[in-house]
Amino acid sequence: MSHQLTFADSEFSSKRRQTRKEIFLSRMEQILPWQNMVEVIEPFYPKAGNGRRPYPLETMLRIHCMQHWYNLSDGAMEDALYEIASMRLFARLSLDSALPDRTTIMNFRHLLEQHQLARQLFKTINRWLAEAGVMMTQGTLVDATIIEAPSSTKKGSAWKTEIIPL
Repeated sequence: MSHQLTFADSEFSSKRRQTRKEIFLSRMEQILPWQNMVEVIEPFYPKAGNGRRPYPLETMLRIHCMQHWYNLSDGAMEDALYEIASMRLFARLSLDSALPDRTTIMNFRHLLEQHQLARQLFKTINRWLAEAGVMMTQGTLVDATIIEAPSSTKKGSAWKTEIIPL
């Protein structure tokens, strides 16, 4: 899985400003000691064998971090990887190869919990962020759904479309 942009990605990236999410992820890319964290998890991470090859450990770690930073469920994280290019790029994934599904994301989280690595990793991350002068607050991506609903029962059968955050 390459860290390269596709032709479409590179064409699009030169025609717009950087979003807050892209700026944040770029900063996390620079600040955090990814290789050090990978070395902590590596002894517990599955090796390539006869079955399906595991995703690169650093990719799964980056996905796990984004899941915490944006307060996403396993399924929402899977969807975000398909929908949000900056998250895919941060995780070092592209749409021309398979993306981790919600079960793979869940299994990685369980692996960290099983070996008591999650708390240790986030303490390390928070320490590195504090040393870099960054304060982290957890955020939430809000999904919006269009729901057809009557505007009023007094107006008869008039319908209107509302956008209601879930």
